[in-house]
Amino acid sequence: MNRSERLNQELIFLSYRQTFHVKELMQEFNISKRTALRDISSLEQLGLSFYVEPGRYGGYQLMQQQLWVPILLNSQEINALFFALKALSLLSATPFEKSYQTIYKKLMATLSLSNQRQVAKLQRVVNYYSIPNLDAPTHLSDLLTAILDETVVQLTTSLVTAKFQIFDLLYRHGIWFFSGYDLDSNVWGIYRCDTIKSFQVSEQPAQYTWEQLAERQHAYDRDHHNIRYKCVLTPLGREHVQKNNYPNMRLEHQDGQDYLVGGYNQDELAYMIDYLLGLGRNVKIIYPETLKTGYLKELQQIQAFY
Repeated sequence: MNRSERLNQELIFLSYRQTFHVKELMQEFNISKRTALRDISSLEQLGLSFYVEPGRYGGYQLMQQQLWVPILLNSQEINALFFALKALSLLSATPFEKSYQTIYKKLMATLSLSNQRQVAKLQRVVNYYSIPNLDAPTHLSDLLTAILDETVVQLTTSLVTAKFQIFDLLYRHGIWFFSGYDLDSNVWGIYRCDTIKSFQVSEQPAQYTWEQLAERQHAYDRDHHNIRYKCVLTPLGREHVQKNNYPNMRLEHQDGQDYLVGGYNQDELAYMIDYLLGLGRNVKIIYPETLKTGYLKELQQIQAFY
């Protein structure tokens, strides 16, 4: 780690503290006392505000608990940041009500001319292809706020009207989803955001913390997907699954053979069949028989179509 990167890491390390001692920097960054003292002097010049507490247990007392100066990024980190920004800008809808073009311009203005040229070249030579929004999601920002504030919301979707505690947002293949707990019927669910017809913050206090909701989601994934399945995959099939997978599935490798294993609920049978059909000749169902039978029946219907 070079000195500029170390100073940057030291700023982050100190941002969560109220006091620190020279020994802490020495141990954390494996540096000598002389180097630590020189770094403290450099951090002060960068804007780190502190005063020295005299005495045996004194040390340095920080004036405020936050990042005092902008984070110093190297060229690779700058490129990674702008690449991520470019990827986000391809989405026509996000929970963040910001113009990515405006953010791009602001960040570019902070760079040196040489770094600006490098970033501009990166934008031309590295391309990221993603599926744009296929839906017209509503209330993404409101849903995100409800998650962060852990508030109860009343939603009307095309399927239900109920009070929810929202757990998370998920973007998959052009569609935004939210998962959460229906407080009226006491069930966990995953819903498309574009099905929301009305959104209202409820005055009802939250029944669960976000951590408790995480436990309920884990229980849902474990108990809801109660029909176990196992399929043989070709190497190409494994690659397809790695590109497109869901929480109810995982890859296993045994004795040189790749397998797709997991569980599904009975009401997800059609979805499982469609997913496996997308793998073509790169998958073979081992069990259960109901999945195998449904898969073969669907193949027959496809054949009959021709």
